[in-house]
Amino acid sequence: MAEVSAVFPSESDAQEVLQTLGVQFSPLGVEASLFAGRLWKDYRQKGGRRDRMVADFLIGAHALHHADALLTRDRGFYRFGMPKLKIIDPST
Repeated sequence: MAEVSAVFPSESDAQEVLQTLGVQFSPLGVEASLFAGRLWKDYRQKGGRRDRMVADFLIGAHALHHADALLTRDRGFYRFGMPKLKIIDPST
C-alpha cells in the first residue's frame, strides 16, 4: 500500500483507484512473516546480495500467502524460494 500510494497526488486518490480496481489491503500475518524470514536467511546464507532487504521478502511472502499475484518489474528476484508466486510485469 505504501509503495503504490506514493505515486498518487493524494491518499484519497490512491484509495479511490485501488477500490475501483478491486485491490484490498490485507495485513501480512504471522505465517507469511515467518516464511519471509526463512527465505531471507536462506538467501543471505547462499551468498545473496546485501542490497536485498527483508522487506523484499515480506512483499513476496505476502503476495504468495494473501494475493492472486504480485505486480512487479523485478521478475527474477521473486523466483527465489517462491516458484508458485504468479508475477505480473506491467512492462510486458
